[in-house]
Amino acid sequence: MPILLKISRAIDAFSDLIGKLAMWFILATTLISAGNAIVRKIFDTSSNAFLEIQWYLFAAVFMLGSGYAFMRNAHVRIDFISNHLSPRVRNWIDIIGIIVFLGPLCILLIKLSWPLFVNAWVSGEMSQNAGGLIRWPVMLMIPAGMALLLLQAASELIKRFAFLRGALADP
Repeated sequence: MPILLKISRAIDAFSDLIGKLAMWFILATTLISAGNAIVRKIFDTSSNAFLEIQWYLFAAVFMLGSGYAFMRNAHVRIDFISNHLSPRVRNWIDIIGIIVFLGPLCILLIKLSWPLFVNAWVSGEMSQNAGGLIRWPVMLMIPAGMALLLLQAASELIKRFAFLRGALADP
């Protein structure tokens, strides 16, 4: 169990790093959006590339930040029910949810989205908008985000089992 907990801490540190990077994307998105709005109002012009980079960064925040949100327990759950359950029952529900639902969903989405990324990469797919951006970076966000979420799910499983064995406080 100590080796698994060390692996879990390493995964958590990596998720924390990626989550903090994703937070900077929010600032970048805000600045790009404000800059584009100012240029549009003052010079009556706009850039499709700036509009697209906004939603690329927005996608990156949500996809790359999903593992971080899971680690910080900021994901959606039914707290009014789980607060009335014992810690052991809550952790067993989390374990079952990760193994039965989250893990398979992440694997399925990685499997389905990877060919979309590869196709965009190989074909050099570009936005249809004038001055638009290449599409493969945003297509990569889906499998990358799901891989990060799956990695964090493994860490959460380790912590839940460690709690059930008495080796860790309630995660």
